[in-house]
Amino acid sequence: MKTTWRLPALRDIRDSLLQQEDLNFLITNRLPRAALTRFMGRFSKIRQPLVRDASIAAWKLFTELDLSDAKKARFDSLHDCFTRELKPGARAVDPRAEVLASPSDGIVGECGAVRGGQLFQAKGFPYRIEDLFGSIDAAAPWRNGSYATLRLTSAMYHRFHAPHDGHIEHVRYISGDTWNVNPIALKRVERLFCRNERAVIHMTLAGGAPVALVPVAAILVASIRLHALDVLLHLKYRGPNEMPCSAPMHKGQELGWFEHGSTIIVFGPPGFALATGIAPGAPVRMGHALMTMPAP
Repeated sequence: MKTTWRLPALRDIRDSLLQQEDLNFLITNRLPRAALTRFMGRFSKIRQPLVRDASIAAWKLFTELDLSDAKKARFDSLHDCFTRELKPGARAVDPRAEVLASPSDGIVGECGAVRGGQLFQAKGFPYRIEDLFGSIDAAAPWRNGSYATLRLTSAMYHRFHAPHDGHIEHVRYISGDTWNVNPIALKRVERLFCRNERAVIHMTLAGGAPVALVPVAAILVASIRLHALDVLLHLKYRGPNEMPCSAPMHKGQELGWFEHGSTIIVFGPPGFALATGIAPGAPVRMGHALMTMPAP
């Protein structure tokens, strides 16, 4: 009897494999991560139509990819699809002055208060804020403040935006590894966010409060583009690590993008609190209320 492989059957196989944590961790972390990431960076930019179409079809098979809100209906390459823009009006940005908006789509991971300089990547896996920021001085404004970890899956919209009006004052680039940042890895690799390549974006809001975004790269995701710097931060970047700048931003303005899915950790100083509904596992969209600021 001939077997017909239908899409639902293939997705059942996919889900079964992904639910085997040991296999998932092995496949996504024990391979040569840096080499695979560089290869994917080159491969994703191939514009040959057959390669492009087959790659996007495979991506749809293994993820819940939804391109209905994409600005373009056709893409030049897999990379073009990864970094797609949205249709105008596809995301609503919370206009309230006291609200710090989510900079990206994502799934909320660990979040809450930075207590004594400690926060969590997963339950039972703490790390120090100065290890993430690269120094005690750089991390000081957010000690005893609030944080929210936003995980972008590979199928999500990968651009990130300004959480409020203000200025980008400084960017620190910290080179590192490319561990997967999925929940399975976060429960197994200590201080994972502090090991991976990342950028620390220091902002000052219109009212004077400091805020920080920390985009963290991962396997297949070792490129971060920031409009304020006009430079691509990636594994082979050898430029300055400390990059002062003065780039005005308005709430909802696009700041840059990842070359694939990854993580953004958002920090507010003491007095900031998580908005209603922000808890581990909650889905958020860019522009959704993420934190609330104290009254002036």
